[in-house]
Amino acid sequence: MATTNHFGIALRGWRERVSPRDSGLEAGGDRRIPGLRREELAGLAGLSVDYVVRLEQGRARNPSAQVVTALARALRLEPSERDHLFRCAHLAPPSAGNVSRHVPARVHRLVGQLAGNPTAVFAADWTLVSWNPMWSEAIGDPRTYGWGEQNLLAGMFRPDGVRGRAPIAAWPVRSWAGDEVEEEDLVADLRVTAAAHPHDTRLAAFVDRMLRDSPRFARLWSNGTARTHVGDRKTVEHPRVGDLDLDLDVVMAAGTDLRIVTYTAAAGTTDAEKMDTLRAACPEPGRGPAHAMSGPDGPS
Repeated sequence: MATTNHFGIALRGWRERVSPRDSGLEAGGDRRIPGLRREELAGLAGLSVDYVVRLEQGRARNPSAQVVTALARALRLEPSERDHLFRCAHLAPPSAGNVSRHVPARVHRLVGQLAGNPTAVFAADWTLVSWNPMWSEAIGDPRTYGWGEQNLLAGMFRPDGVRGRAPIAAWPVRSWAGDEVEEEDLVADLRVTAAAHPHDTRLAAFVDRMLRDSPRFARLWSNGTARTHVGDRKTVEHPRVGDLDLDLDVVMAAGTDLRIVTYTAAAGTTDAEKMDTLRAACPEPGRGPAHAMSGPDGPS
């Protein structure tokens, strides 16, 4: 049974969508396709035309990382597309640079659509970047949390080692799975980020401080578990409306490694009614993220 030529399919599809003019080439002449000819792509990538033909046809199946990098650059691929091309070549995608704290306009718009629910944006290292008014109503103003470097893990693993009933946020937010499971999930997620950003000196220094200051963090870090945190079930001990049982979902914003974190209540429950009470007290509920962390760690 023939193996699907995923690399060749992707390569041809992206070649045919690239505008010659955008690549600095003349768009005139008799063109059967709107995009680049094979010889044009070969010239832009510094490869032979024959090799590009063999890659598209699946007769050459083991391109090097240098070849894939050159093709991705010539095709003007987005990072997610570049990574897909690497995987199609059975290669690991190149490591990313520093963890980004930039929140694109489309992510702001997406969070704006979630204005009725407590929603916040975290960087991949769990630095809090921005949040909407409902987050402040339900979880408290993050500027009162006292997290070192505005980072969730720094708030969870404080140097004094105290967790117990001490709230991480403005008031207690309890995981139904228990503190230990929640901590392990977030440390495992941070490990994924650290592996993806091996050259981020700020992230490396943060991990070093956590290892030095928190034996609990060091123990969990040493077990080697790595997985992306996708959600939880929480009880928020709210000072005005009482306990709220909420689902927490973590969504990766496409094309970024930002974490969009949102709390929701099941419809028709007393928790949903309490959320309605909070929405009524929430200023400007139709707007997007109303607050952002300031300084070098804030969004740009």
